[in-house]
Amino acid sequence: MEKIYEQTLLYDFYGELLTKHQQSIYEDAVYNDMSLGEIAEEQGISRQGVHDLIRRCDKILLDYEEKLHLVERFTKARDTISRIEALTVENPEGTAMSKRLEEIRKLSRELLEEL
Repeated sequence: MEKIYEQTLLYDFYGELLTKHQQSIYEDAVYNDMSLGEIAEEQGISRQGVHDLIRRCDKILLDYEEKLHLVERFTKARDTISRIEALTVENPEGTAMSKRLEEIRKLSRELLEEL
């Protein structure tokens, strides 16, 4: 499950940088959950060709992420926003409002620095 989640995030950010042929096959494999044999039959290529192309796409997408870090930055921003949101809900632990607001300010500054 984790690998599929990673693949979809990488594809969401960098998929447009793949060729249309690569996009079509990668979407069938990752999003449409088609088998290699099904994709091969549909595309008129060998099962091994589909496998190689998917692995090559994975590598291309990972290479983009290593250079640009967009998924990493997105994930970090999403986590920070979740922490901010958690600080705005009812507080059963009794943490003082001023401490929560200060933490929200700190997290907001971190988030803005990332942008």
